[in-house]
Formats: sequence, C-alpha cells, structure tokens
Amino acid sequence: MGFADLLEQVGGTGRFQVVHTLLLCFPVLLMASHNLLQNFVAGVPPHFCSAHTNLSASTRMSAVEKLHITVPIDANGSPEKCRRYESPQWHLLAKNGSTDPEVWEDSEQAALRGCDDGWTYDERERSSSIISEWHLVCSLRSLKSMGQTVYMGGVLVGAGVFGALADHFGRRVLLTMCYLLMAVSGTCAAFSPSFSLFCLFRFMCGMALSGVGLNSFSLIVEWIPTRVRTVVGTGTGYFYTVGQLNLALVAYFIRDWRWLTFAVSLPFYVAFLYSWWLLESSRWLALKHKPEQAVKNLRAVARYNGRRADGEKIDVEMVQSSMKKEMSGCKSSYTSLDLFRTPTMRKMTVCLSAVWFSTSFAYYGLSMDLQKFGVDIYLIQVIFGAVDFPAKVIINITMSYCGRRLSQCGGIVLAGITILSNLFVPYVPSISGQSVASSLFTSNKSMRSARCNVTRWCLTPLTGVRQKKYQIPDKQMLRTCLAVIGKGCLAASFNCCFLWSGELYPTILRQSGLGWVSMMARLGAMAAPLVLLLGEYVTWLPGFVFGLVPLLSGVAALLLPETLNTPLPDTIQDVEDRGTGRVSKTEKKEAIFLQDNADHLLKQTS
Repeated sequence: MGFADLLEQVGGTGRFQVVHTLLLCFPVLLMASHNLLQNFVAGVPPHFCSAHTNLSASTRMSAVEKLHITVPIDANGSPEKCRRYESPQWHLLAKNGSTDPEVWEDSEQAALRGCDDGWTYDERERSSSIISEWHLVCSLRSLKSMGQTVYMGGVLVGAGVFGALADHFGRRVLLTMCYLLMAVSGTCAAFSPSFSLFCLFRFMCGMALSGVGLNSFSLIVEWIPTRVRTVVGTGTGYFYTVGQLNLALVAYFIRDWRWLTFAVSLPFYVAFLYSWWLLESSRWLALKHKPEQAVKNLRAVARYNGRRADGEKIDVEMVQSSMKKEMSGCKSSYTSLDLFRTPTMRKMTVCLSAVWFSTSFAYYGLSMDLQKFGVDIYLIQVIFGAVDFPAKVIINITMSYCGRRLSQCGGIVLAGITILSNLFVPYVPSISGQSVASSLFTSNKSMRSARCNVTRWCLTPLTGVRQKKYQIPDKQMLRTCLAVIGKGCLAASFNCCFLWSGELYPTILRQSGLGWVSMMARLGAMAAPLVLLLGEYVTWLPGFVFGLVPLLSGVAALLLPETLNTPLPDTIQDVEDRGTGRVSKTEKKEAIFLQDNADHLLKQTS
C-alpha cells in the first residue's frame, strides 16, 4: 500500500480536500495584488514645477497663466517636469497663444533652474501615490524602481528562508506565521510616515509572500490524490490570475495609495485566524519520522469526510509501510548544499535557475511599468491579467502532449522574440499622457503647436535620437499587442517551470529546491526595475535585455530531462539514476500533474 492509497482510504476527494484547498487559495487572490501593487501606489502622475512663491500667492492669475510664464516647454510640447524659468517670463503672458517663433526662441534662451518650490501634480487619476507623497520625481525618480527592488529582495530572502524552514519545521506552522507577517507588514506599510519605513515594511511583505506561496503549494499538493491533481492544480492556479483582475477593480475604486495598500493586506488577518484549522501534511510528517502525528491527521481527515471507520483502521505500522522506501532513503536532514552535491542535481539546479531567473526578469520588466504603454492603467492591468487564461490553456495542452521540455523552451523563446520585435515598432509618446498640459491647455492648443512648429523635431524613445514628429506613426496598438503576447508567453512559462521543477526535485528536497529556484526568480524580479532605469540613458536597451535573456535561457531548458509520464523521484539517488539512464529501484510513485501552477510562482514572487 502506498501513501496515495491511504489518502483514498480517508476520502481522497472528500469535503476536507474541497474546504482545505479553497481556504489555501483565498489568500492567493491577494498575492497578485501585492506583487503588482507598485503599478498603482507608485504610478507617476503628470507633474511640473510649482510656480514661484510670489506667483502662488497671487489670486489674479489663473493656473494656466502661471504655468505659461513659469515652466518651459519640452521637445514634445509639454511642460518641463524638472525645470522652470529662473524668473517669470511675463512676455509670454503678454503674447499668449502667439505662433511667432521669435517669442518662443526668446523664452528658450531664458535661464532655467530646478523646482525650488516643489511640484504640482495632476491627481485626477489617483488622489495620491508614494510619488506625490514623497516627491520621488526628477533627481529622486530612481527611488521608485528602488522601492520595487527592495520588495523583490524581500521575496528573494523569504524564498530561501521559508523554503528551508518548511522542510525542517513543517508547512502549516510556517504558513500561519507568514499570514500574520503579511497582514502586519502590509498594514504598517500603508501608514508609513517615510519612504524608508515604507520600503522596510514592503521588504517584510515580500518575505511573507514567499512563505505563503511555497507552503500553500505544498499543502494543496500533499493532501490531494494523483487522479484529481490536474483538475485541482488548474483550478487553484487561476486564483492568482483572477487576483490580477481583482487588483484593477480594487484600485479603480480606492484611489488613495494608503487605503489601497491597507485593503489588500487586511484579508490576511482573516487567513491567519482560520489557518489554525489547517492540518500539517501527513506525508511530510512520515518522512520526518513522526508517524504518530501523521496517523492522527489522517484520522482527522477521515472523520471530516465521514469515513471514521476507515480512518480508525490506519495505524503507525501502515504509515511506515507506505513510506518505507522513501524513509529509508532519507537522512536526518538536508540543506540547500545537497542541490549541488551530486552531478545530476547540480546540472538540474543550474539550468532551472537560469529558466526561473529569465522568466521572472522579463515578466516583471513588462508588468511593472504599465504607464509606458500609454493606455489606461486599469484597462491594461485587466488585459495583462486576462491573457493568462488562454496562455495557461495552451501551455497545459502542450505540456500534456509535447512534454515539459519543449513547452518550456517554446514559451520562453517566443516571449523573447515578441519583446525584441517591439524594439522595431516606432513609438511617439502621447502628450496628453505625459503632462498636465493636456488638462490645463485644452483651450490653448496653439501654444503647443507653436513649440513644435519652431523645432519640427521631437524625441522618440525607440532610438533616442531627434526625429521629425510627423514622420513617426504611433503604433501604440501593435506595441501593446506584442507586449500582451509576450506577457502571456511568460505566464505560460511560469506555469510550466513551476510544475516541471516540482517533478524534477525529489520529495526530500522539493521545498528546498523550489525555494532555491524561487530565489533565482526573485533575483530576476529585483534586476528588472534596475534595468528599466537604463532607459533614461539608452532608450532601447531595456527592451533588448528583456528580450535577449529569455532567448538564452531557452537553451538551458533543452538540457533538462523530460518528466512527462515519469515517476516522481523521492530521493537524490532516484534523480541520479534518472540522469544516468538507470532505472530506479524505487517503485513507481504518483506523478505530480499540476497543470496550472504558474501563478503559484507569482505568488512567491513573487
């Protein structure tokens, strides 16, 4: 009798499994909100330098007039974001609306300086953000990316810490602790008085998120029999996808960044309270030489499923017999060093690290700066979330018929190709999306057109060179479609690599292995915001890097073994036997067929 038979004996698909899985999936809805929260709490509102102090006190001038004489016009016909005239240019007010080039050339020669009196923000889209709260613009604009990097750093640390601790102390204890840490840290971040404290608490949120993702995944898997894992895996994975759509809805109605952060953290208090009802994995308890507790949990499941009599038949001897071979192959403790101690494990870990790093790197490179698409951020968030549904269906089909290796390689390579293709699509930023001029100057379009008529040149972020504005068509729709396809491919890649990694690593090191590759994914997520900063100097470089890295990792994916319809390894020796082509002596075990765990990576991610 194997452990799968014990699960069937206590009711493999009974009421316990249904309630248990739903309770574990509920927090997954909010994990997407924390991963992508930066898009809404750190959205950069249109802004420009505030008027001179003496002008601000004047009530005889309209906001439009103050802006005319205070802030120069940039190459795109919008007010400068980081500079203003050293002194008010009164002659512009006198000749307001003039299309005479001499008027504008005189103003271009005027002395400029920084925004000594702060900035004015357009808060029609969102009532507040960390950008307007702490003025993270101009010379401090890099702090926006730094905030997301710090959060992903927390996810990185949490993946290593909680992945290893879960293998030693159990899944349920760590999960309960992570629920509480997420709730408290999110609340503190929402009401942080300074940016430094905000980053500290976001770091802690990232740590907790890794623990929630890793341990939720394991508890779902280890209490579900093989025959329903495909269905359950697919269903639970979509909770994260729905969470992305839910974030857009919540952010649409809660426009203040503090209350939005609090709103997506509050449900974790509820999760902490009901987590005490969750049961520890009996499979893990047996492997850790705690058969008495494993029997107690199995009997509790049997009672909840209405199969008390069958549960009472289970004893310590039956549990030890079902896990005899796994237990005999287990030493007392394992560490992350065992992932590199033997040749096959070492090769497998290095290749998986490359795949996870590149997938997360490109995924967050696309997902964490939605404003660059020039589309309403709520709409693009919904589109980016909805594309996961067809992407996951397609990858599930290909994994079942073509195998994991070809599916993983194909998904990540196609993502790289679409990202690189976007470099060749010209893009001219929309003036209305860049500055407050769109709202303040609706009745004064002649001023903007005059500025472009004088120069006849505008900057394009594709090449970084000055090109004639009327020669570059705006291919915004094509750029957005390519980005959505790339994001869908990366979501499918996440789905595949999470499933594949769970099948490649042995039971005794599965949590440590998933923790390690999740750390690599977090390194990629940390690097993505920093690479985006390179766009300030070479506009095409971030897109080039985000497209090239997935292409290279596709080669690493081809070096990994196929696991379609193969036994799930329990010991390191099983992995080594598979790597050398020998048939393992361990009897064929149940395989993990979780067809949709892409989002379970994002939840660690995230």
